[in-house]
Amino acid sequence: MLLVLQGVDCAGKDGTVHQLFRKINPMGLRPVRFDVPTTIDTARDYLWRVHFQVPRRGEIAVFNRSHYEDVLHPLVYGTIDEAALAQRYGQIRDFERMLAETGTVLVKVFLHISKDEQRDRLQARIDDPTRHWKFDPEDLKHRERWNDYRRAYERAIAETDAPHAPWYIVPADSKPHRDLAVASLLLEALERMDLQWPAGDPKLAKLRVR
Repeated sequence: MLLVLQGVDCAGKDGTVHQLFRKINPMGLRPVRFDVPTTIDTARDYLWRVHFQVPRRGEIAVFNRSHYEDVLHPLVYGTIDEAALAQRYGQIRDFERMLAETGTVLVKVFLHISKDEQRDRLQARIDDPTRHWKFDPEDLKHRERWNDYRRAYERAIAETDAPHAPWYIVPADSKPHRDLAVASLLLEALERMDLQWPAGDPKLAKLRVR
């Protein structure tokens, strides 16, 4: 299973991962955070580092940000033209369809907070010295482009929503309600997978340890 978490700064991606998975067996979970691409990444196609991190069989991978950064940021800051952007939407659709067709269950969640809530969360990080490590001055720069990011998310969701890779928009101003909503989505997806324990080995039925 692949859980994709997207949202503007302070939307609660880290908090969602912490609350939902703090009691799960870590052997079956792999959180992945996508930061600014390295020179190794940029020497290859933009999906290379993403495909490298998709979940293996029997694993839940959680993407904190994802391949969607490669259509959101370029659109907001005008570093890509319309033809290249349309091409990337198509490539993302193909990539996700390939994952679904080869057995990966995708759950894509946009954590939607209000502009006022983001302001309060950013200010709380500034006011509390013990939380300064969570504050990045770049967040203020991105906040100035709030409407641009909103339009970029609207387009990305419209371009890539599909039955095999659906988008879910989760209101995230309330952290408990956010966590409950995402947990419910994951539980429903797991139940649809109808997971079963591996079949027993009949040769072991009469085996006795001496």
